[in-house]
Amino acid sequence: MIRKFIIFWGVCLLLIPSAFAKRFSSQYCEFELAPGWNCNLEGSEWVCQNESNADRKKEAIIILAAKERGEEDSQDKYLAYLKKAKTFSLPGGKVQVSEAKYAELKKIGDQTWIDSLHLASEVPGFYTRYLATIKEDLGIAVTFSVSKESYQDYQKIFDLMIESLRVFRQTKVDPSKYALKKDDKLLDNSVFIPDTDQPHDLSGNSGKKVKGSSGAGSAIWVIIIALGVAGFVLIKFKKKKKKAKK
Repeated sequence: MIRKFIIFWGVCLLLIPSAFAKRFSSQYCEFELAPGWNCNLEGSEWVCQNESNADRKKEAIIILAAKERGEEDSQDKYLAYLKKAKTFSLPGGKVQVSEAKYAELKKIGDQTWIDSLHLASEVPGFYTRYLATIKEDLGIAVTFSVSKESYQDYQKIFDLMIESLRVFRQTKVDPSKYALKKDDKLLDNSVFIPDTDQPHDLSGNSGKKVKGSSGAGSAIWVIIIALGVAGFVLIKFKKKKKKAKK
């Protein structure tokens, strides 16, 4: 009986979908996307946003970029650059200075990244987390920007996506899915589309919380609860069996 019960719960757990079932892949980087998120190639950058509704699309954005390595592309220089406040020019001639929260080395899989968090380095009122690394002859950067009001809601979602980051160097590439930045500075990446002064549908603080933002977390909690229920039922079953023997 116990064996059948364990098999039953094993099948149930297998039917629970993984936290992030959708995996995005460019020609130099891949990671798991949260539910509702999609990525599109815009010029030399991949832009990823939650497209489930207009409000959520304005709350956060992920941008991926790569360039051929130059003199400024090294882990040490990325780290030194991100430890300092960033000065960023906004449309209309305004200038803002970011607040650097931290900059440190982070191991993700078998790759070492520079991991840094800034406030107001890309968009006023937004946090931006920078992940930068070197892979053979490429410099690669991924930025995760989210409104200050929604930061806590997206933090775990971003953490899960970041933990799934993988980088590689392919020699045979599809031009429609691959483009390198022509700029000298990889980390001078901006959420504003070059030459248009228009943001990637990121028009400021929405002030709205993410509904169902724990998409990844909810799947994990379902598993935990399922295991807890299974354990509780097994204990009760054993107690009843012992009483029956007496």
